[in-house]
Amino acid sequence: MKRRVPALLAASALALGAVQATAPAASAKAAGEDSLAGLLTSDGNQFDKNKRDFDIVTEAALAVVAAKPESPVALLADGTKRLTVFAPTDEAFRLLAEDLTGQSIKSEKKIFEALVDLAGVDTIETVLLYHVVPGKTLTSNKVLKADGARLTTAQGGKVKVDIKKKPSLSITLKDRDKNDQDPQVVLKAIDLNKGNKQVAHGIDRVLRPIDL
Repeated sequence: MKRRVPALLAASALALGAVQATAPAASAKAAGEDSLAGLLTSDGNQFDKNKRDFDIVTEAALAVVAAKPESPVALLADGTKRLTVFAPTDEAFRLLAEDLTGQSIKSEKKIFEALVDLAGVDTIETVLLYHVVPGKTLTSNKVLKADGARLTTAQGGKVKVDIKKKPSLSITLKDRDKNDQDPQVVLKAIDLNKGNKQVAHGIDRVLRPIDL
């Protein structure tokens, strides 16, 4: 396990580079086509102690692209394609790992390793695609107008939007797992990559495409 994961991360970085190399050069890109992959990897793409950022979901996407270069996950590196991602924070993945293992894991790297070991790349791909709404640039203003809407994800399943304005604003995403707490949009982490065709909103739990 300890040998396999670093090798996987190294391969993933090379794979993402190959995907990005097929896109137009930055100087030739039209405005509004900065990719989410570019944003997510702009901070050096390293595990850290900030539980509110997105290191684990970034590494998960890279691992999928490394193992399966033709995966739809690679669209995150193509800023010409419209999509919206509901991106789980690192804390969201810690909560998932705790549910799956029964253990509280603090290290982001160990959380990632545990999920790769438990789930495998195919399952991680399925989960990631359940967080992507393809073909739509859903800024926060559009999401707030989507109360009751069922968004079709790249995985094929649907996520229901539930807006509450009292006693305070909340945006809840209802997934396929009826027994666990539904994710909420982190209001301090909305409209990431705004102004581009690809946008993201942070969420505090991982969406589940099946009832665990």
